[in-house]
Amino acid sequence: MLLFNPITSLSVPLTLSPKIHYSPSLSSLKKHPSFLTNKNHNPTRRKLLIVQAKGEDSADGPDRLISAICYFYPFFDGIQYGKYVITQFTPIQVLIQPLFPAIKVFKSFPLNGFLVFLTLYFVVVRNPNFSRYVRFNTMQAIVLDVLLIFPDLLERSFNPKEGLGLDLVMSFDSTVFLYLLVSLIYASSSCLFGQLPRLPIVAEAADRQVL
Repeated sequence: MLLFNPITSLSVPLTLSPKIHYSPSLSSLKKHPSFLTNKNHNPTRRKLLIVQAKGEDSADGPDRLISAICYFYPFFDGIQYGKYVITQFTPIQVLIQPLFPAIKVFKSFPLNGFLVFLTLYFVVVRNPNFSRYVRFNTMQAIVLDVLLIFPDLLERSFNPKEGLGLDLVMSFDSTVFLYLLVSLIYASSSCLFGQLPRLPIVAEAADRQVL
């Protein structure tokens, strides 16, 4: 950084002149201490600002793990939309095969999804003892799960057995499943690395719910 030096920058030598230019008085400088000291070079203050800036989006190990696990909830709840993709693509089946025992337990009782929703919302999101990082990621997973209501209503009202209608339903279900899978991989891995994932469609809604 180049510093402006008022003495060396003059192009003519200094000479005494009867016309005197008065500089600001000492009392006026005291009213503006920024002229005397440069606060930007205070290492203690800079360190404090850095910690405050990172406080909202950073997380320790337990917070990262809790946030990453929350994104399995909407994936387990919407696994049925992958019935066409899983049977047609072996790599996807191999990828999610380790999750089959947990999915089986989750689907074993019809109210498990609702109970998990209540637990995550009232125990985590509405609990100020958890960091905002955990509460935001949990709320984002909840909003993603709530959006599954729309494809569920569509399947209940429009359930063709063959023809073009069946092809449309297969494409729609596969798109929903792939979105859930990509969201799970992206969000969980981001949380494990301490980053803050923001999913399309649901991030803004989660922001409004987490104060």
